[in-house]
Amino acid sequence: MSRIAYVNGRYLPHRHAMVHIEDRGYQFSDGVYEVCEVRAGRLVDERRHMQRLARSLDALKIPAPMSYPALGIILRETVRRNRVRDGIVYLQITRGVARRDHGFPVAATQPVLVVTARRLDFEQNEKIAAQGVAVITLPDNRWEHVDIKSISLLPNVLAKQAAREQGAREAWFVDKQGRVTEGASSNAWIVSRDGKLLTRALDHSILQGITRTVLIDVIKSQGLQLEERAFTVEEAYAAREAFLTSASQIVMPVVQIDGRPVGNGAPGLLATALRRDYHRHAEMA
Repeated sequence: MSRIAYVNGRYLPHRHAMVHIEDRGYQFSDGVYEVCEVRAGRLVDERRHMQRLARSLDALKIPAPMSYPALGIILRETVRRNRVRDGIVYLQITRGVARRDHGFPVAATQPVLVVTARRLDFEQNEKIAAQGVAVITLPDNRWEHVDIKSISLLPNVLAKQAAREQGAREAWFVDKQGRVTEGASSNAWIVSRDGKLLTRALDHSILQGITRTVLIDVIKSQGLQLEERAFTVEEAYAAREAFLTSASQIVMPVVQIDGRPVGNGAPGLLATALRRDYHRHAEMA
């Protein structure tokens, strides 16, 4: 079956879905995006994703192309047309099509909305989680507002490629003080030797991951110890467990950092339990 994409009011075969060459997303990375998990054909945490989308649009002064309930209808229809049961739905909004000029175009310029959906191999992801993944660390060379979910992701692309070239699944960025910020496409977590769950507090240096937000609710509901603070690479090396969180990977155990085993080199019990319990706390719509 041909994949279907939504582009500015039309559902089109994927191979025919296009935007103009002077779309500002193409010219300037002038846009934002969201990725929402689809599970059993339902959107996971749509409300939280729409809240973050609204914040990103507001930060970049891009008007919403439609109401958020209407956008939700398009997300569901794109999922339906692509027959996605377990996977992701991706939406991107740019400032629109205009003559190339660094300044904003005229106020009447219409934003461009693109939505796609694709399946993920749920069983394969479970196999990967059962084995755990490796990460590498790299200096954080991104701009100072990664809390905005912008489509400007070149440092993330280079970091992800560096990880793949070293046989790892993810790269964790490290600030000038030697503290982990986040992954190229995920939030970073460790479990300290005394059993505390550590993840960096929200600031301009990390994205407010939706999976991260829900997982904090899971952790609190189970009475586990949580510290939202920056941790160093050395703390990560010495951790009992490590894991990463994202919409596509949920809670993914990390068993190796920079070639060094984490704990006993196997997925940790806590990370595994949090992955198992995650969807009991997520909103399904």
